[in-house]
Amino acid sequence: MNLEQHTTPETIKRIFEHYKAKRKNEHRPHLGGSQIGRDCSRALWYQFRWAWTPHFEGRMLRLFETGDREEDRVVKNLRDVGVTIWDRDPDTGKQVRFDACGGHFALSLDGVGEGFAESKEPHTLEFKTMNTKSFKALSAKGLETVNPTYWAQCQVGMHLSGLKRCYFFAVCKETDAIYGERIKYDAALSMKLIAKADSIVFSDLPPDRIASDPSSFACKFCPYWAVCWGCKIPEPSCRTCAHVTPERDGTWSCGKGWKADGLCDDHIYIPQIMPRGWEIIDASPDRVEYHDEEGEVVVNHKNSEELFDGRMQ
Repeated sequence: MNLEQHTTPETIKRIFEHYKAKRKNEHRPHLGGSQIGRDCSRALWYQFRWAWTPHFEGRMLRLFETGDREEDRVVKNLRDVGVTIWDRDPDTGKQVRFDACGGHFALSLDGVGEGFAESKEPHTLEFKTMNTKSFKALSAKGLETVNPTYWAQCQVGMHLSGLKRCYFFAVCKETDAIYGERIKYDAALSMKLIAKADSIVFSDLPPDRIASDPSSFACKFCPYWAVCWGCKIPEPSCRTCAHVTPERDGTWSCGKGWKADGLCDDHIYIPQIMPRGWEIIDASPDRVEYHDEEGEVVVNHKNSEELFDGRMQ
């Protein structure tokens, strides 16, 4: 049977476009515990400061949805074999959430489980999906070796929740095989990760780059490459403004006396996050003058949106 006449590429295209259209490109209000194990603190700082909005194709957004749906399936599987699962906060109806750094750093658990065949004590739960290659590596070497970022997420979840064990589950997307690993709490590592989050959240300036070469493998796939190594100006928001400071109580304060909840005409970029190659030639509290990489004079004074829009063209 010739199926070519029945295929509708335009329809598939529209499906993926629908995923893009319905996605709200909103920044997280906090630094996420699911990513604190990543090597580059600078990228995490850019994320926390809303310096750039990563964009995803519709196919990837659909793949994210597949991962979310698999979480519900694993929860059902566990309940079917007698494990008691708490996957929602009864007060909010959302995932169980814990925070630190006054609320600027937070992590939501996939759940808490009790009554496993291996142990009766409660465990935090983390669920992931993987391709066959990653799944085989995980099965052979264990989570800590194969994916330190996921390992760190599990450790932070135990630390913030006060539990001492985590049950990590991974589902292979191609074979539906399930990997399970019970992880012990590492207090030293967890406190190191919380200290890392604290240093990122309360730093006025971006941390050092992880590499000295923009073509480095560690950098070239980073969603913040354009503002870290490239010619793009960060997105204008309160968090990229030199007047705004994250406070220990989880709020943000503005040196101009505004509520730090939206862009205003007093916005002035933190000079150290402007494009690589820009040189400050004059500065005052409300005005910074630069030479850009081509030697042109660029003035940042009540025109941050204009500067950003100009670099996006």
